[in-house]
Amino acid sequence: MAVHNDLGTWGEVVAADYLRKKGYTILEQDWKSGHRDIDLIAIDGNTVVFIEVKTRRNRVFGEPEDAINYMKLRNLRTAINHYIKYKRLNNDIRFDVVSVIGTPETGAPEIKHFEDVPMF
Repeated sequence: MAVHNDLGTWGEVVAADYLRKKGYTILEQDWKSGHRDIDLIAIDGNTVVFIEVKTRRNRVFGEPEDAINYMKLRNLRTAINHYIKYKRLNNDIRFDVVSVIGTPETGAPEIKHFEDVPMF
């Protein structure tokens, strides 16, 4: 596996732990819909939350959350719609972004959580 994939997987674990500490229940991690994926799916109260996790070693290339572009959002919308239909969800839904900066070697990562991010 490529080093950047290892970092991304680590970031998803960090984000899931962070969200659990905030009271979220993680339902799925790295859920696949064809070639599209949703990093984390969680419950916050009665709301199903679809979470994109962006992990970077540092800010050399900008903030991690800035890497979510039009194509990524389009793919996420498609995957989220598939999940909703597949699970026959009637809950309220929300899209969040969790930004993780750091590496396993650098100690405590910097985490930012953006709730209810628009998907258009």
